[in-house]
Amino acid sequence: MENKGKYYITTAIAYTSGKPHIGNTYEIILADAIARYKKADGYDVHFQTGSDEHGQKIETRAIEAGCDSPKEFVDGVAGEIKRIWDSMNTSYDRFIRTTDEDHVEQVQKIFKKFYDQGDIYKGAYKGNYCTECEAFYTDSQLEDGKCPECGGEVHYAEEEAYFFKMSKYADRLISYINEHPEFIQPVSRKNEMMNNFLLPGLQDLCVSRTSFKWGIPVSFDEKHVVYVWLDALTNYITGIGYDADGNSSDLYKKNWPADLHLIGKDIIRFHTIYWPIFLFALGEPLPKQVFGHPWLLQGGEKMSKSKGNVIYADDLADIFGVDAVRYFVLHEMPYDNDGVITWELMVERFNSDLANTLGNLVSRTVAMANKYFGGVITDENATADVDDDLKAVVSGAYKACEDKMDSLRVADALSEVFAIFKRCNKYIDETEPWVLAKDEASKPRLNTVLYNLCDSIMTGASLLHPFMPETAEKIAEQLNAPLRDFADLDKTGLYESGTKVVEKGEILFARKVVDDVLKQAAEVCEKQRREYEEAQEKAKINLEKAGVVKK
Repeated sequence: MENKGKYYITTAIAYTSGKPHIGNTYEIILADAIARYKKADGYDVHFQTGSDEHGQKIETRAIEAGCDSPKEFVDGVAGEIKRIWDSMNTSYDRFIRTTDEDHVEQVQKIFKKFYDQGDIYKGAYKGNYCTECEAFYTDSQLEDGKCPECGGEVHYAEEEAYFFKMSKYADRLISYINEHPEFIQPVSRKNEMMNNFLLPGLQDLCVSRTSFKWGIPVSFDEKHVVYVWLDALTNYITGIGYDADGNSSDLYKKNWPADLHLIGKDIIRFHTIYWPIFLFALGEPLPKQVFGHPWLLQGGEKMSKSKGNVIYADDLADIFGVDAVRYFVLHEMPYDNDGVITWELMVERFNSDLANTLGNLVSRTVAMANKYFGGVITDENATADVDDDLKAVVSGAYKACEDKMDSLRVADALSEVFAIFKRCNKYIDETEPWVLAKDEASKPRLNTVLYNLCDSIMTGASLLHPFMPETAEKIAEQLNAPLRDFADLDKTGLYESGTKVVEKGEILFARKVVDDVLKQAAEVCEKQRREYEEAQEKAKINLEKAGVVKK
């Protein structure tokens, strides 16, 4: 495969306030599918993810959990985030933590650089503060007196703080966004940022706090800690070796600017307004694209521990398997609108797409090869007109998939892959191998039909690998053939004639009974509710012990 150059992709770093649910996990799976695809497609990929570990909320959560320090608390949660990311078979190159020494050092340097060049000044903040979102809001930004982001309570806060002069760079950012329509995707997010924030005029941003200590100290004024968003956003450059003194690493010079920041739509303001302005102030180029993906909703509503409706990736994987979870979240998320996850829908997709369309195709093919030819597949070139359409679908799938991936329509790209498997199933119905097997004179044709099936399935498996890596490798193992280079996916006839498939392939996806799954789900939800109630009781006791709340 030719080298198509570098490709640097990042996810938002997960906040360490608790275990990430399937909606959070969707982002890392989506990023992994893109990263794996780009790598297979000839790009030199660097993929970064991580955890965001500072702030007042973390300080409080640590007390609630009975930890001796916030660091002890974030060590545990960051470990859990990393465990779940790993369990989903994600192929990141670095898992950065904002408590990492190299990050801390650079954040302090960046803050000082901003101050020295006059971008930061000391003032005082008075306003409505949401602890949950770590953000101040004006009265006009509140919705029914509550936080516009999470809907939670806000309280009046007043403290000394450093501020960043956002207005200094606002016009430059407006021009940049207008000149680079691809920068913010989907376009609805761009319109929202321009109309709601940039065009009405930016307020200067509070970039330090004094009311808590769990953060990166401001090097020249240690009463202050760096505000969590300035700390967190800079991970995209510190994690690849940026140095504010001008001694950045070769990894940084090679990979920056990022090709894609993949984030949830709820934090797009921070990534498309604050972050670009910080980069302007540093004299660094902006990322090529920021994609604000939609949310994955449980039965049409946001997930809540108190409702007991939070779905976790590891619980789903215990029931369905890792690749089924990957398939579901990638397949069900539209480009621009929120997706819905329910246990019933998972079972429906599992049975129809994975067990029937894919799993049954592979098992039938392997079974027929063993039944009719002792497992040995030979191309006897006994062709028929029906072969041409199969080959056209298979050889055209890579281009169709490529077009969808280039525009980040990952669900549509996955559908293009499954179009191969659906066409193979239709081909079986058209050619009726069981009828051909009854006539000795038709054996050459039967052999060619099975050869075409194995050849087509291997193209499909190779294209499937970025999305469902374990499944693709199992298919290759059953058909006893290597996964193909993407450069060869527009060709047919690559399956080696005379190959012997396995004698009995394992069932890739055994059908699920919806009532059985719902029973398991109910047990999971009940356990979750109990754990939530116990944690709430423990938090109350620990807050009272620490004197944070009165008995």
